[in-house]
Amino acid sequence: MEQLQSGLRCLVAPNPSPMTYQGTCTYVIGTGDVAVVDPGPIHQGHLRAILDGLAPGERITHILVTHAHLDHSPGARALSEATGAPIYAFGPPEAGRSDVMRDLAARGVAGGGEGVDHGFAPDQLLGNGETLAHGDWAVTALHTPGHFCNHLCFAIGDAVLSGDLIMGWSSTLISPPDGDLSDYYRSLAQIEALRPRILYPGHGAPVRAPLPLIAEHRAHRETRSAQILQALSSDSSTPAHLTAQIYRDLPHALHGAAQRNVFAHLIELEQQKKVRTTTPLHPDAEFSRC
Repeated sequence: MEQLQSGLRCLVAPNPSPMTYQGTCTYVIGTGDVAVVDPGPIHQGHLRAILDGLAPGERITHILVTHAHLDHSPGARALSEATGAPIYAFGPPEAGRSDVMRDLAARGVAGGGEGVDHGFAPDQLLGNGETLAHGDWAVTALHTPGHFCNHLCFAIGDAVLSGDLIMGWSSTLISPPDGDLSDYYRSLAQIEALRPRILYPGHGAPVRAPLPLIAEHRAHRETRSAQILQALSSDSSTPAHLTAQIYRDLPHALHGAAQRNVFAHLIELEQQKKVRTTTPLHPDAEFSRC
């Protein structure tokens, strides 16, 4: 278990992949009575590593989950059963959806297979701005949807555990109806306003220059929207055709995730009345410029 700063340790789950980088970062907050953030997937070796990584006499009293994806939340229940600690989160997987995403879900539009933990059910709910304190630690929950509707970041002083909202190695996946680009922009602004010293993401190394990276991620999304609008300037198109046109150098295995991102951009552009479709919003709908 790596010591990151006073009162914060990390160990990485053995679940590397193109979507999780080197694996899910599990954080341990405090000393003595500690909180664990994102126990990760169901993996007995990782569960044992969390427990074995504690100092003599330490015990886990709180389990915090950033969001209900299979690489972050399923291990929480196993860790809770092993320690008796309750699980804290914003809510079940559908909590925090915007109106447009609730409508999509009601019409049967599902995510792109990126791994929702549909059975996730926290024991205690944490609202935006709510502070949880125990022993020598305190964290403030920040509801930061965008990558996922029930996503929380956790502020610890001038540091933020940023989950999958902001990572240094990659921009995040936004896949409707669980992800929402409009929410993502608002969540970036919320973290930016805190002017954090450092971010500890759900995957990858700490981000030591948060504000430039946030600006870079925002600009990346704005550039993508501009590319979509440019592609639609001559003819209408579907998310699949736009993905093939825009992501020409991306490995084909990642086109499914890219297509979900394109759909997220099209929804946000439709809300801005920059594009339109003659059918209800859908990943296979045909879009044109207004």
